[in-house]
Amino acid sequence: MSRRFLTGAVSAGLVLVLAACSGTTKNDNAGSGGQQSTAAANPNAAAATGVKMAFLPKQLNNPYSDIEVSGGKAALEELKGEYKLVGPNDASASSQVSYINTLIQQQQDVIGIAANDPNAVCPSLNQARSAGIKVVAFDSDAAKDCRDVFINQATTQGIGEALAKQAKDLSGGSGEIAVLSATPNATNQNAWIEVLKKELAKPEYAGLKLDKIAYGNDDDQKSFQEAQGLLQSFPNLKVIVSPTTVGIAAAARYVSSSTYKGKVAVTGLGTPNQMRAFVKDGTVKQFALWNPADIGYLAAYAGVALKSGQITGKEGEKFKAGKLGDYTIGANGEIVLGPPTTFDANNIDKFTF
Repeated sequence: MSRRFLTGAVSAGLVLVLAACSGTTKNDNAGSGGQQSTAAANPNAAAATGVKMAFLPKQLNNPYSDIEVSGGKAALEELKGEYKLVGPNDASASSQVSYINTLIQQQQDVIGIAANDPNAVCPSLNQARSAGIKVVAFDSDAAKDCRDVFINQATTQGIGEALAKQAKDLSGGSGEIAVLSATPNATNQNAWIEVLKKELAKPEYAGLKLDKIAYGNDDDQKSFQEAQGLLQSFPNLKVIVSPTTVGIAAAARYVSSSTYKGKVAVTGLGTPNQMRAFVKDGTVKQFALWNPADIGYLAAYAGVALKSGQITGKEGEKFKAGKLGDYTIGANGEIVLGPPTTFDANNIDKFTF
């Protein structure tokens, strides 16, 4: 599911002005003090081999994260690098810190991290950078002074607008909606929800009322319970919007086996494989996502490019990312993967991730 294919697959409801899912960091100056390289980039430098890159996702054994890091592993095999995977079993704010400290001791060349909290990881990430380790944030950003580049799925603005439009379309333009998010500190989730709220304040969304933002902590059972609680608390709810793959699947599972099926729509961000059955049985009419494996793949290529001196993280620098093609670094070190696809009954069987 290449970047070019994704671009062609975007539905009219998700024509996003992509620059990646960036902007997810709100406290940009937190934990400053990391050592930033002042060397100039050499785009013609040879790609280093044997680069040791460790991936630290939000949590292990998360279906979405598993797909992401698989792309990183594939890229490092292409680049003749060394892949390592570490991480917590929970997505709490401070759960990643001890792993960063261990990776520093192990003298990794690059750390790729999907931050559970933009600031909690900063002191350790800056220690890593001071030790000469490159830091690539992916999927969920760390504060910009704590990393070299950020791999964003799609623009924050575009995703938030798309979530609002899905809610409007599925509700018929009026009624009550709710959001089922991941953790309260998830940078990407919070940024998308802020855009969603701003969209809802516009005149064209005057018919929609946001009842509540619930948090399932990216845990399947808790997300299931939160979905159940939303419908019990707000019996007139029309749409649950869940911008997290764990949450959307849990909400769909609850609705599909309840009296709310056919009455309450579930939408947001999910993978085709986990949502296929719910699309087939009519519980979910539409949802969206990019290819998570491409995020990890792009993160690995960016990490090796940093270590090789091809890029430093400055705006305007360019590098090649294997099968994904050429990329240019945007403001604040942001690298945008590309636009997501809208999935529905007409196209879901064309995708197998």
